[in-house]
Formats: sequence, C-alpha cells, structure tokens
Amino acid sequence: MRYNEISHFSHLQHNLKFDYSESPFKCDGCNEVGIGSRYKCAASHACNFDLHTHCAISSPSISHPFYTKCSFQFLARSPGPVARYCNACEKDVSGFVYHCKSCGFDLHPCCAKLPMVLDDGEIKLYLYRKVSSPCHRCGRKGGSWSYRSSCKKYNLHVACVKEMLVDSWHEIYTGECRSGKWGTKYSGGRKLETRIPSLKDTLETHNHRKKKRGKVEKCCEVAALALQFVISAVLGDPTTLIAGVVASLMSK
Repeated sequence: MRYNEISHFSHLQHNLKFDYSESPFKCDGCNEVGIGSRYKCAASHACNFDLHTHCAISSPSISHPFYTKCSFQFLARSPGPVARYCNACEKDVSGFVYHCKSCGFDLHPCCAKLPMVLDDGEIKLYLYRKVSSPCHRCGRKGGSWSYRSSCKKYNLHVACVKEMLVDSWHEIYTGECRSGKWGTKYSGGRKLETRIPSLKDTLETHNHRKKKRGKVEKCCEVAALALQFVISAVLGDPTTLIAGVVASLMSK
C-alpha cells in the first residue's frame, strides 16, 4: 500500500511525502542506498531526509520463506552492543532492521522484501538462499543470497551487487561529497549517477575462453539485463521503470 504523505517516528518534526528519484539517495532509516520510490521530507529540500518505501511503511513483524521457523520483528536499530550483519547480503546492519529474536537472524528492510522472482518478459530471475553455481561477479559459490536465471546460466550474489554499489557510490554510503557537505548530495547526484556498476568486463573475461565473440556479446547483453533488475531490487524498487533508469545510467 502506498500513501501520498505519512508521519514517521524517525522524523516527527515533518511529514514525509511520496517521491520518485532517478538519482541515488541514502536512506536515513537503514543507512543503505536507494533509487526510485522513496518518502522524502515534505518541509523543504534543506532537510534532506529520505526513507526507502520499505523502511517508511514497514510491518511490525514478517515471515520469510527462507526461514520458515523465524518471526522477524521490525526494530529501529539492531539489538545489543555486538555488531550485526544482514543474512541476505552479508553487509553490516546500521539502522532499521528485521530481527528474529529466537534465531538471531537479521535482514535489511529492502533485503527482506527482495522479490522471489524478477520477470520482465525477457529474462526471469529466481531468488535463492544458496546456489551451487559460481557467481558471475566473484566466481565463488555459496555465500549470500543469489538471483539465478531460469536457464541457470546467470547467477549474481546479492552481496556482490551491494559491493559494486558501494564501490561506485562511495560518497553516498559514507556521507562524503566532493564539497564536503552532506547537504549537497542531490546537486552532486549527476556525477554519482554516471558510475552505475557494470558487469561487462567481468563477463567478457569470464566467458571469452568458452564462447565465440558474438556469443560473448549476447551473453553480456542478457547478463547486463539481469544485473539491471537485481540492482533495482537491491535498491528497493524492483520495477521495470527503475530498471530502465539503471540501464540508462549503466550506458553513460
């Protein structure tokens, strides 16, 4: 369910309005990067407060098909003094989180809501807790959750996609901008946009020994399409529209 305007416990001084951003932003709830749908402070641009839709409109508790015995409770911060990590992407938890008290598992809100299937009509990707085939990015098996194509030729760790985003958008993750002021994160967005990660070189290296040139290029095209949708899902907006935005940014 989507609301045009909401109040939120994490930003009681102002209401938040539904907004759509083609520039990357940092969610002030989970402290992860997002793109596309968000809730933004309605007061003024100077406030610079943003929440992923999944962080703004959270559920008190959720279940997940990968953890059938778990009940995840929404928390504003991870419990206890020990550093925790997300069981989906294996990245640190530093804000909003879904936590299972009995099992100790944690999920970022956007990771908890990752679609089990991504399908745009051309390629279909299924979310797995573990897969036996190597990831196209790192070449390793196992590890974090993965999206794998129905043909089983393309496999991407959710963790690897997160790493690619951190490398490309370091300033957003760390809160550092070229001007040294966090308030300029939107004006600097255009420079950051042009550095959407690409798997082209990785895939060509991975496949050049096995396939002829034409087949390598086709393989890269399909895998790039898969990457677009995985990135969109990880960023909290797994829609065809935002995947198109990601595609345009990757081509720059």
